[in-house]
Amino acid sequence: MANPQQPMYGGGIIINPELNDGLKGWSSFGNAKLRHTESQGNKFLVAHGRIQPHDSMSQKVYLQSHKLYTFSAWIQVSSGSDVPVAAIFKTASGFVRAGEIIAESNCWSMLKGGLTVEASGAAELYFESKNTSVEIWVDSISLQPFTEKQWKSHQDQSIAKYRKSKVRIQAVDAQGNPLSNATISIQQKAPRFPFGCAMTKLILNNPAHQKWFTSRFRVTTFGDEMKWYSTETTQGREDYSVADAMLKFAQQNNIAVRGHNVFWDDSQYQLSWVKSLSKPQLFKATYKRLNSVMHRYKGKVIAWDVVNENLHWDFFERKMGANASEIFYNWAIKADGQTPLFMNDYNTIEDSRDRSANPAKYLKKLRQIKSFPGNKGGRFGIGLESHFDTTPNIPYIRASLDTLGAARVPIWITELDVASHLNQPLYLEQVLRELHSHPQIQGIVVWAGRGAQGCYRMCLTDANFNNLPTGDVVDKLLHEWGYRSSASFTADANGFFEASLSHGDYDMKISHSSATDSSLVHKLNVASSTRSLQLSV
Repeated sequence: MANPQQPMYGGGIIINPELNDGLKGWSSFGNAKLRHTESQGNKFLVAHGRIQPHDSMSQKVYLQSHKLYTFSAWIQVSSGSDVPVAAIFKTASGFVRAGEIIAESNCWSMLKGGLTVEASGAAELYFESKNTSVEIWVDSISLQPFTEKQWKSHQDQSIAKYRKSKVRIQAVDAQGNPLSNATISIQQKAPRFPFGCAMTKLILNNPAHQKWFTSRFRVTTFGDEMKWYSTETTQGREDYSVADAMLKFAQQNNIAVRGHNVFWDDSQYQLSWVKSLSKPQLFKATYKRLNSVMHRYKGKVIAWDVVNENLHWDFFERKMGANASEIFYNWAIKADGQTPLFMNDYNTIEDSRDRSANPAKYLKKLRQIKSFPGNKGGRFGIGLESHFDTTPNIPYIRASLDTLGAARVPIWITELDVASHLNQPLYLEQVLRELHSHPQIQGIVVWAGRGAQGCYRMCLTDANFNNLPTGDVVDKLLHEWGYRSSASFTADANGFFEASLSHGDYDMKISHSSATDSSLVHKLNVASSTRSLQLSV
């Protein structure tokens, strides 16, 4: 923006957040020199004479271990259009990266992040950029603490606003007369929000696995069975039999399938015959692969992970040219342009220290793909794997999703799990609550498909498909969020009742002492707008 917006929460606990009081509260960090500047009526702070990446401005704060902190600042640099700038907190227990933005000259960009700390104590906020030739300009800084109770309250409010709707129903007889004190029974048959779990080929011949899976989930992703190394182990000999069988099982049980994946940019997952191809041969082989898998399952999957992990890896870029990903999406638009085409990568919300895939880098890559000739108008999506190796930074997750939401494309959580060395049930619940409450999230897939060797990192059941504590967390939240729930209500004297229901499809029965037949089932669809329905027995 030409000028920064006002600081969020009035700056929170930051002193002089709008820099209207000169250098009050601020000091030099490292070798930087500070200059208080005004331009077009806006006052801001400039760090110049920088030698080291951390040379910048700083402010001392006191952080509490039981609080969740949202952070934001408006950043500009003196020159350039692709300058990463990060916000860092120096604490007694180490350095905490609150977030990063790709800054530009001649305009202000909002850095939005968040943090928690392991122990309460004094800390120091500063900014960092490896490009020491630029000045860092900062304005409208905010650091706002929240209690866990406040955070949970906001999650509940968000779920009520974005995942539920208020429904008002009146029971009347054939003549339109109200049925006072009628009993109205409602059962959800299909949820609107897609919540699912990965599956492997093990499910095909295991009734216990099938029963456990189909009673819970409405969407899935195949772990390996649709990937290139599974369908063409020998060049020219394609075998989709396993993926076909899994797709048939999913269709028979009304389970939607995400197409995963067309290509994986990590060299360690390339077949030896793929690695041996020359550049022209690889172009031909990748074109054949993409059209083979996408034409085969066109109209049968709800999304495509076209290129997997191209923020971290670059096998195809090194072999075919820097715009290999852009070319793949161009081909994908022509092969199945009606299905959303996703990037899919990790650590965008999991780890603020990973600079390869932070929200700013993700959006930059997505813009490159969308702006490639022929890709305009394509249906794109953001896939966030969400493999948590460290304690989840819940405020950072929320801020990252807010930032990614600016792309205005569907955002899915595609491979959610929590590492075994962490408290899996506790952190799984914390993450799921945060993700489900965020309005930008349009679907969640847990990466807990059980194969012959167990699960990737996190299982929901034991080998006999009895719930583990992680599975109990999933069941608890599904119940709490109204998945396949049932309830009975009593209408008032005028036949009315009101309730807040999770979005989805419901079967409803109305019984009354004057009714001769209470077996009639009414179909009720609760969508993202309030509906007022009048139904007759």
